[in-house]
Amino acid sequence: MPDYYHLFGLDQSTPFGLPRFTEISDDDYLLAMRQGMAERLVSLDKMAADDTPPTLQLLHDWEAANRLFERAVCAFWTLKDADTNPRIDAIDEEISPELAAHEDTIYLNPALYARFLALEARSQAGDVDLDEEDAWLLAETLREFRRRGVALGESEATRLRQINERLATLAARFAALVIEGRAQAALSVATLEELDGLGEEQIAAARAAAEARQQTGYVLELVNTTSQPMLASLANRQTRQALFEVSVGRGQSGETDVRPLILELLRLRAEKAAILGFEHYAAYVADGGCAKTTTNVMSLLTKVAQAAQVNVSKEAEPLQALLTADLPGQKLQPWDWQYYAERAKASQLALDDSTIMPYLSFETVLEKGVFAAATALYGISFHLRDDIDGYTDDCRAYEVLDADGSSLALVLFDPYARSSKQGGAWMTSLVTQSRLFGELPVVTNNCNQPKPQTGRPSLMTWDEVITLFHEFGHDLHGLLSDVRYPSRSGTETPSDFVEFPSQVNEIWAWEPSLIAQYARHWQTGEPMPAEMIETLAASRHVGEGYAAAESYQAMLLDQVWHQTPVADLPTDINQINAFEYRALVKSGVYFEPVPPRYRSCYFSHIWSIDYSAAYYSYLWSEIMDADTVAWFAENGGLGRQTGDRFRKYVLSRGWSMDVMEAYRQFRGADPDPKYLLERHNLV
Repeated sequence: MPDYYHLFGLDQSTPFGLPRFTEISDDDYLLAMRQGMAERLVSLDKMAADDTPPTLQLLHDWEAANRLFERAVCAFWTLKDADTNPRIDAIDEEISPELAAHEDTIYLNPALYARFLALEARSQAGDVDLDEEDAWLLAETLREFRRRGVALGESEATRLRQINERLATLAARFAALVIEGRAQAALSVATLEELDGLGEEQIAAARAAAEARQQTGYVLELVNTTSQPMLASLANRQTRQALFEVSVGRGQSGETDVRPLILELLRLRAEKAAILGFEHYAAYVADGGCAKTTTNVMSLLTKVAQAAQVNVSKEAEPLQALLTADLPGQKLQPWDWQYYAERAKASQLALDDSTIMPYLSFETVLEKGVFAAATALYGISFHLRDDIDGYTDDCRAYEVLDADGSSLALVLFDPYARSSKQGGAWMTSLVTQSRLFGELPVVTNNCNQPKPQTGRPSLMTWDEVITLFHEFGHDLHGLLSDVRYPSRSGTETPSDFVEFPSQVNEIWAWEPSLIAQYARHWQTGEPMPAEMIETLAASRHVGEGYAAAESYQAMLLDQVWHQTPVADLPTDINQINAFEYRALVKSGVYFEPVPPRYRSCYFSHIWSIDYSAAYYSYLWSEIMDADTVAWFAENGGLGRQTGDRFRKYVLSRGWSMDVMEAYRQFRGADPDPKYLLERHNLV
């Protein structure tokens, strides 16, 4: 058997403990995860059987037992999301129920739980000295045991194990089908006339996509959201409609039909919540986050969602006028919105994506924008490491040095789209920072930029620039972590807190001094003209009602799915779309021209990623984000003084303490929602 400690970098024979991706076979991931689980259980069983009074070493052993398991799992999920194949998909479906059973074996073990209870008692009696990080880890570990059902009776615990294994299987299957369905659902187009309005880069990509599929003509491939970026450019209304209908029709037919999975997931989650003593699954999820209750979630979400609908209705009026001028008597449809919004913006501000994209090449935005902001704030610098291989040929590695020149972390960038990659953009951790084990963090940054043609850069829309800054905010949360325990490191925080640092990082995309450096014409090197920058700044809130409305609809849809009593859930797959419609109407947010950012049949966040009943997290985190942006504005903006404080009290802390207490130490108060409401004109 291969030495998995060596292959996955635990012997420190690779830079930063990076897994040896070029030497790891697909089956090695499966075998390494299984070996990691077996070794972990041996260690934990030994801990549970120990009858000596527990000491601080119990916490250290708890963390140490996880090392091979965590390293293998992190590497596997990184590859699964970024560059899957049929074997990786099969391994995912095979291992997911095993992983769920493994976690249940640990957290439903009363003898192991008793050891931590004994340590808590000894700490309270003064027999064991625990500092703040130790005490927090102990308290959260005990809480996690309770949330996972350690106090259940035998029959309930058995049923919970069955549910968790089945949920894991269903989520893995959903993830595979969504990627497959998105690839299959691409729109084939025969003539250039049907692509009128697309830029040269987009047409070249469509032609290349057709060639890759051994088709003639052109293929418009989908991104993961309901609205497709090309809808903003396509002048042919029939093509727009066809592209939109292909997008929303995903996951509802043939071999990629996910609807049976959704119905089963919902019922199993509801049953799980009931076993654990919660009214519904959404209540169970909220209890584990900062929001604590669904009453808190819905109070804020309903308020802002309904206010956003008022704003988006106003935004629709000039778009309808433009459509009427082109096609008298026609009604504004979802496939029209982006096209006429882009035209309205161009007429009002003389600015659209095709105008600014030549000034936004990926490499320059990354180095002169994203990296430059991090350097200005935190004193860190980034150095390309050509000697380090990533998990795909598209990866490039940067070593991160701290202000004093010491090595701090490694970040891998994987910027380009491919059929084997899930849609959207995200960050993962390959190695979690830990003072206990002396390990520096290794994180990834995954985007879906079009791969450039030879001799040309990958040009970005402004939304893609914002996304890159956002995902790098997650990276910074991992890169700048400074905690003892790996399980508390970096982005290992409550789901409704984790988006906060990434959303804050978006503000630096708008920093004038940075735009002057990273917005450079890819051919001439000329900076973006001052009047264009001014226009861009003036357009900052244009279309904000649309963006808010589609996101809030998705958040409400997620909550309704996970709060609805089982008796009121659909019983037939053909009832899912009608349930969606009724949920949005009842919530007061239905607006035909603006559908949810994700429809249920491709809403990976809530069915296969850790955002089930938690998609509201983006809004909850934005309360802290808006409050923090106000603090930066009040205290000098981009600079070391502000950056170092944010790093010290937020980014470095991970979940080594109560995250809201960390926020209060940073800000001096709880976050004030008024800044969020002002941001979206919702006051």
